[in-house]
Amino acid sequence: MKKSIIIVIVLIFGFSVNAQDILGKWKTIDDETGEAKSIVQIYKKDGKVFGKIIEIFNKERRDLPCVKCKGDDYNKPILGLDIIKSMTKDGKYFKNGTIVDPQNGKEYDLRLIVTDEGKLQVRGYIGFFYSTQYWERVQ
Repeated sequence: MKKSIIIVIVLIFGFSVNAQDILGKWKTIDDETGEAKSIVQIYKKDGKVFGKIIEIFNKERRDLPCVKCKGDDYNKPILGLDIIKSMTKDGKYFKNGTIVDPQNGKEYDLRLIVTDEGKLQVRGYIGFFYSTQYWERVQ
């Protein structure tokens, strides 16, 4: 009986930890229209977290280059573009990295966390001002 209880506790704990994992596929939601825009794959590379656009729902935008992006990202295809860069774990948040909006080329400081509801809170900052989106996990 004790083994069964321990196994159940371990399984429940394992699922809750996995549910809070930031890595994986996330559906981006437009904060103004509420419409799904794309799928971003969040992955770890060299100890840091990055996010790449792997799917764009609007067929007319799938093949567009990032003409407003700066630096190495200028004119790269938006599909496949790393929009989240160099995030590191800092307590319960992922911080110290950036996110770029491929529509306007603006880069923002970024903070990420998985909410209790299982959504990814994506908060971009310029100074003290911020904007927040909530992305949905893709199974």
